[in-house]
Amino acid sequence: MSEFNQQKFINSLSNIQESRVSEISNSFNLDHLHIFSTLPSTNQTLWQLIDSGASPGTVVIATQQTAGRGQWGRTWISDIGGLYISVAFAPGYGCNITSDISISQTSQLTLSTAWGIASSLQDYGVPVKIKWPNDLILENRKLGGILTETRVKKEKIVWAIIGIGINWNNSFPDTGTNLQYYYRNQLQPEISSLEMLAAIVFYGVDSAIRQLLELGIESILPSYTQLLINMGQEVVVENCIGTVVGVTNSGELKVKINPELVASKVPEKSEIYLKPGTISLGYSGRQKADGRRERKV
Repeated sequence: MSEFNQQKFINSLSNIQESRVSEISNSFNLDHLHIFSTLPSTNQTLWQLIDSGASPGTVVIATQQTAGRGQWGRTWISDIGGLYISVAFAPGYGCNITSDISISQTSQLTLSTAWGIASSLQDYGVPVKIKWPNDLILENRKLGGILTETRVKKEKIVWAIIGIGINWNNSFPDTGTNLQYYYRNQLQPEISSLEMLAAIVFYGVDSAIRQLLELGIESILPSYTQLLINMGQEVVVENCIGTVVGVTNSGELKVKINPELVASKVPEKSEIYLKPGTISLGYSGRQKADGRRERKV
């Protein structure tokens, strides 16, 4: 596979801006773009650049990662042919507001990013959905994922890195897919190159984070839940059976308990809220899942 073409990425980003109402944040410029053939981790490299004085809006792209990371410490297989990109920002920088984001709002960054990327890909004819909280799903298989990392001072986020992996033309496991496989029967796919995919993803991240900072998570959650494959999914939590009915502002999964299917007495309209990482959900949106109860309302 050929090297990532920086000018092709910039041209694609420019074309996207011309066709969209929302422009890219003024914090991004060519000096903030770093492209590598192979890295251990784009997030790790971006943190190193920040420590060396990099500005918000800095982007790191690699065509391969040797030590990619996913959520909850999992390994992210990052073969050649995929898109591996990390974007840095500092809350309030390059936006119309300067308010802080608390550490409790970290999950909002992930939810917003997942929505932004999925929405941007849908604009180019790829019917991407979301598996709570951060997986990008295409035809009931995993297309990509997101890893959010932050630095905090006095309970406020001062730096955040959004790391994204998208399968373009790389190998994938049985539960995964890539865009070239999706395009296998299409003669002229709308997304024609890895560089164009990178531009679409970057635009999705940038526009979603700015909307979160300017309008709040309340402006994003309705659209996020519309893309959620888990809505209506039956899940098992301890000895309770319930149905996924939404996501809270703090990123927890809302599950409504069926009082007829529990051993203990539960109020008829009770809900439980599950934090990310406490339950495993299937890719099809129809599988049962096991988890532990966080709290009852």
